[in-house]
Amino acid sequence: MQESKHVFIDSGLMHIAKGSTTLNLLEVGFGTGLNALLTQIEAEIQGRPVIYTSIEAFPLPVEIWRDLNYPHLICRGDFSSIFSSLHLASWNQEVEISTLFRLHKIHGKLEDFQPAGKTFDLVYFDAFSPAIQPELWTQAIFEKIYSAMKPGAILTTYSVKGEVTRAMKSAGFRVEKIPGPPGKRHISRASK
Repeated sequence: MQESKHVFIDSGLMHIAKGSTTLNLLEVGFGTGLNALLTQIEAEIQGRPVIYTSIEAFPLPVEIWRDLNYPHLICRGDFSSIFSSLHLASWNQEVEISTLFRLHKIHGKLEDFQPAGKTFDLVYFDAFSPAIQPELWTQAIFEKIYSAMKPGAILTTYSVKGEVTRAMKSAGFRVEKIPGPPGKRHISRASK
């Protein structure tokens, strides 16, 4: 939880200028739903509408995500119902989770994703590590994401591997290493 909050919320979401305009966000790897939950909570705090698109090739079975205790660790209100709503939301269609948070989970591979124009203000790149899924950390993938981002948009990820940084730069990103969460020296933030 601490790493997600640092890498994606504090270094990504909180780095984007606040305002009442709708924030379009792309997440690579829905996984446990933690980044979506933390973003939904922050959208409510800020009063900012968020359209949250997440791509996941391998959704977690209900038996696994139901045992996660993220809502209880947050210690502010009861977020169990929101967490369940995120996981139970239908795939491949936009679902209203709250008046300020719309979720569009795409069940598929990032390699097959066809973004429609320059849509996204922020990207959470939370794929498995380059050692596990090297096909997701290529220049071609970052070019695809870059082309789907608005000017001034940012991408955050936990990886600072040289090959990842080079792939992002070759795709057109300006990449900076910034301090990481406890236990991780640096993370990457890339901007268009």
